[in-house]
Amino acid sequence: MNFDAAVHKCVIVVDNALGLGHAANAVSVIGVSLGRSVGGLVGPDMQSRNKVVYPGVIYAPLPILLSTNAHLQALQEQALADEEIHTMPFSALAQSCKTYQEYESRISEADSSGIELVAIGLVGPKKKIGKLTGSLPLFK
Repeated sequence: MNFDAAVHKCVIVVDNALGLGHAANAVSVIGVSLGRSVGGLVGPDMQSRNKVVYPGVIYAPLPILLSTNAHLQALQEQALADEEIHTMPFSALAQSCKTYQEYESRISEADSSGIELVAIGLVGPKKKIGKLTGSLPLFK
């Protein structure tokens, strides 16, 4: 997917049962992964008048929303059924692993129906993302 701020919207939805530390971890992992997987999401580096370089940031607002765990699962199902929506799920399984090798081993042995989501990033057409997430409250 190639991000266009005039056409697309990006959100991260977090399980409202997560504690603050786990929620912050989930959001940061999804943000890094989205920046890597969605072309054009992050702008170029900028430079201040006195030549300090500031890394590029996302081209559009990135609301962090809250949802029940059951609704997260439904969001993923709906998003996966739509080719215009890019999904970035983050699971309790991933959050419980101490190393990437452990994650790789455990995820390859798990059936996706048994993998509990704790957050999901969604990028797609503004209307579609709004329809999926417009009723969800902001994480405060």
